[in-house]
Amino acid sequence: MGKPLRLGIAGLGTVGASVVRIVRSNLSTLTLRAGRPVTITAVSARDRKRDRGVDLGGFAWYDDPVAMVADPNVDVVIELIGGASGAAETLVRAALAAGKPVITANKALLARHGVELARLAEAAGVGIGFEAAVAGGIPVIKTLKESLAGNTVTGIVGILNGTCNYILTRMEKEQLSFATCLAEAQRLGYAEADPTFDVGGFDTAHKLAILTSLAFGTEIDADAIYVEGITSISLDDIKAADELGYRIKLLGVARRTDTGIEARVNPAMVPKKSVVAQTSGVLNAVAFDGDALGEVVLVGPGAGGNATASSVIADIVDQARGHLTPVFGLPVVELMPYQKAEIQAHKGGYYVRLSVYDRPGAFAGIAKSMADRDISLESIVQHRRALDGEEALGHTGAPQPVVLITYATRETEIRAALDAIEAAGHIAEKPTLIRIESL
Repeated sequence: MGKPLRLGIAGLGTVGASVVRIVRSNLSTLTLRAGRPVTITAVSARDRKRDRGVDLGGFAWYDDPVAMVADPNVDVVIELIGGASGAAETLVRAALAAGKPVITANKALLARHGVELARLAEAAGVGIGFEAAVAGGIPVIKTLKESLAGNTVTGIVGILNGTCNYILTRMEKEQLSFATCLAEAQRLGYAEADPTFDVGGFDTAHKLAILTSLAFGTEIDADAIYVEGITSISLDDIKAADELGYRIKLLGVARRTDTGIEARVNPAMVPKKSVVAQTSGVLNAVAFDGDALGEVVLVGPGAGGNATASSVIADIVDQARGHLTPVFGLPVVELMPYQKAEIQAHKGGYYVRLSVYDRPGAFAGIAKSMADRDISLESIVQHRRALDGEEALGHTGAPQPVVLITYATRETEIRAALDAIEAAGHIAEKPTLIRIESL
């Protein structure tokens, strides 16, 4: 049995406390699987008095996480502070400069500084483990770096944010509004007081940026990802999707194309029979397409203390075994510059919801705008709204909801058609456009 691997943990929130608990409760099993004892020797957090539900006795305590790096009894630094900059970035840079491996769950840090940090790790001859940074307890990083190493990956589609999946699931199952489901997610702790990072799609974008680099051998470029959130999704859209045989999910999608990589985060309609559509609540699902293996789908808990800590522990075992691989699967010098394929070049089917004025010429104008751009319609669904009061006394042209499903078309064309329809004054509010993924 080798000498102990000594851990220093910075950040004792839900995940950090779970890591401490799992290491202590599974110590004998962990030692056998790691091939050497694993022990926590030091911790760092802002509040020493806070009750975290775990015994922290016997650990060296550091108010300054960077000071913990210099502790000779710390072999591996575990960063669970969070954030793309600030204390987390300073700590990771200090650890790498000291030649100490890093394990992190910080997707924002990697999405913004991953390539630079990988370069520092290579120079120091140490690794950065980040299985916990994407999809919580699902081993998506190891799958891409190791299990699919013999495949050319052509596409990624995934539900990567449990908060959004919970909201959309509740909206469908209980016929509740977005605002109601968001409030419940906040009450249960699934969503922050300011939920923008989650419901705006940015959390998913950071995770997708990491997966894209691993899958396609490119440098990370989080800013190149097209991002839409779920704030515009209404109960009407949820109901229409159900009637048409779909469910709405917030997806991260990355595909290799002839012009570069198309990477986007957006709500999408997916067939109910698909595994992705059947992934409900706070669960995540990630599907990879490989040329040799075909499609691989991984489903599991994408967040939570124990799920995320499980992935941190997996990286600890790799460190204990001396398993060192390039951070993003390839040496930094071999990573290709990110070449972006414009999202407007995407071609597929679309769901369009319009609030159309009920007056002569409106539908003809809409049809012409579509036909002018060679857009064919697969179906048209109209549920007339009941009129009351003055509307019921005469022809007022009151807007009526209309849903259009298109055959495959380029996004440039469907957006141009909707711009023309809006400019012509045929609709009462901005159109809702949702991509359809065949999966």
